[in-house]
Amino acid sequence: MSLAGSQASPGTSGRGRPRSEAVERSIVEGVMKLLEEGVPLAELSIERIARTAGVGKATIYRRWSGKEELFVDVVRSAEPPDPELPGTSLRDDLVAILEQLRQRGLMTRSSALLHSVYAQMKSSPKIWAAYHSTVVERRRRMQIDVLRRGQRNGELRADVDIELLNDLLVGPMLLRTVMRPEAALPEGLPEQIVDALLEGLRPVSSR
Repeated sequence: MSLAGSQASPGTSGRGRPRSEAVERSIVEGVMKLLEEGVPLAELSIERIARTAGVGKATIYRRWSGKEELFVDVVRSAEPPDPELPGTSLRDDLVAILEQLRQRGLMTRSSALLHSVYAQMKSSPKIWAAYHSTVVERRRRMQIDVLRRGQRNGELRADVDIELLNDLLVGPMLLRTVMRPEAALPEGLPEQIVDALLEGLRPVSSR
């Protein structure tokens, strides 16, 4: 449940005290319980969370610096895991990345609670900034690395703007999940998007 790279691994803590996955799980579940009861994020305090989870406030602060980091971990716990990239080709890695986005879109649509949490996060600049820096930006860096590797391997033209290409890659999936919630997210959509892009972006000699 720890923020990527910002907290100690399970079993240890930054202060040398043992970590308990069961305790962390009870805290996260306590937050989810309060959200399911309709308590807005703005009204959730560390004291209230601790009372619901049956722990002391100090127990929470040993794991998270504040409720912003805790909320980010709560949302992350409900998301699909980061994709395992095959590493066999640029196409295969990009399809895996978009399939994770497709699964995330389906999950958000099917979970009224998760949809509500995302909406509330966007109205809370501190929480949204924490989520963006620890989740969104990390995944974006992974995508950029995959595209740059494909460019180095000759699977993409050397003159392609990688930053722009990344936007073109994830844009259609995000459009369907955020701006067009009625649009379908069928199986095979990641392959369609990737193949359409790569057809015009491969070096001429490799087509």
